[in-house]
Amino acid sequence: MSVRPGGGAALEEEARARYLDLDFPAAIAAWERSYAAYRADGDAVGAVRMARTLAGMHGQITGDVAVMSGWLARAKTLLAAAGESAESGWVALNTAMFEGERARRHALLHDAIGVAHRYHDTNLEFTAMAYLGASLVHDDRTDDGMPLLDEALAAVVGDEVDDVCAVEEIFCQLFAACEYAHDVRRADEWIRVGEAVAARYRLPAVTAFCHTHYGGVLTAAGRWPEADTALTEAVRLWGLGRRTAQRRGAAVRLADLRVRQGRIEEAEQLLAEVTADAEAALPLAAIHLARGETTRAADVLDRGLAQLPLDSAVAAPLLAMLVDVHLAAGHATDAASAAERLAAIAARHRGPFLTASAALAQGSVALAGGLGDDARTCLREALAGFAGAELPMELARTRLALAAALAKDRPEVALAEARAALAGFERLRAARHVDAAAALLRSLGVRPNTAIRTDGRLTAREAEVLALLGHGLSNPEISDRLFISRKTVEHHVANVLAKLGLRSRAEAAAHAARTAK
Repeated sequence: MSVRPGGGAALEEEARARYLDLDFPAAIAAWERSYAAYRADGDAVGAVRMARTLAGMHGQITGDVAVMSGWLARAKTLLAAAGESAESGWVALNTAMFEGERARRHALLHDAIGVAHRYHDTNLEFTAMAYLGASLVHDDRTDDGMPLLDEALAAVVGDEVDDVCAVEEIFCQLFAACEYAHDVRRADEWIRVGEAVAARYRLPAVTAFCHTHYGGVLTAAGRWPEADTALTEAVRLWGLGRRTAQRRGAAVRLADLRVRQGRIEEAEQLLAEVTADAEAALPLAAIHLARGETTRAADVLDRGLAQLPLDSAVAAPLLAMLVDVHLAAGHATDAASAAERLAAIAARHRGPFLTASAALAQGSVALAGGLGDDARTCLREALAGFAGAELPMELARTRLALAAALAKDRPEVALAEARAALAGFERLRAARHVDAAAALLRSLGVRPNTAIRTDGRLTAREAEVLALLGHGLSNPEISDRLFISRKTVEHHVANVLAKLGLRSRAEAAAHAARTAK
């Protein structure tokens, strides 16, 4: 196809380039001009393609729902003039992306796949297949959904998908599904394959495809430095598009990572303007629990659970946290009730994460009730499940609980489990949990060395602050870059100066420059 300067095709190429450069306003403007050019030239198919593309941009990037609806309606109207083409399938896919009713969404996605088969459009076929697979997983039909995602990814690797945006969407749907199902192993396998795909398309990394969900998967997998990078970038990227809901989702996941790291104040800063709904309930409750505010933690979790279907798998992490909250408050009956609800969900949906989570909750309740044998049985089941699911944080937490259950009758085995838990927490750099494991070891007569440090002296966060000082950033700029309060920055700067024996920020910047060489 010849590309006429200033024509619809040329403007469409310009828009695609702007989009890949993350210049979303310029991309949208170029797609709008492309739409007008296609209309002027009487190219109905091109106009439909631009209209549904603009609908997707406003639905996913800017969050302007009315504008999205308008462009989608325009695409549907123009289909009548476009004649028979694959565009009818793409419009069905775009409609499905924003359809709230699950059965209707699935019907639209099946329609899109049917159109793709008729017109041999593999980009459409496997993008729609990935969306259908992810939707099935989020409907707790994991056994039906994951094979579709695997097939779509295999098609990408097999060069059956040649559109960069389609590749992006397919990977993103995989990460979203794996995050929901806590399927770290599947995500990790496709991430390794995806590195080659990224190189083929000359893209920086698979993480660029879907920072938010990828960051969530990395957090669960214990790859926290990578998760930190992905989620921090996700917050920044969603800010470029004004999509506050998506930016909020990234901030919630980053706050969850901060809680796991023991950086409670930073987590609170990230959630300062976030309402306590189901998505944010877990890190918000964890912050309250860390501060001993069990009543507030339980309230946040109860409100989050009230927004979810009673038997949905997505409720499992909230119920697991609720068990911990009630036990911390001394409410054994309420803890047992939450554990029973979790066990019912695990029995309904199965899967290693759900089964292990239910076993850990039941083991914790039994341990609090003095039922040592029952506690040990449940905790060993949880240990096997989390090991199989490759979830290192949950595995270390279970080891610590098992050590507590064994401390009285089998102190030698308890000591081994506590040491394994401590090693796991130290590898993750989970400061608060390191302290808990160290406390248990001391009760067993061992005094562990639990200092978590980088470069021998600074904490990980202090090292980050030092590096930014070396780049000449001010405290407000460091606050914005790391998503922490200015007061916290001041605290870290003071620690850096004291630990390194420096007298000023200028000396700290010079030190950072020397050590970076």
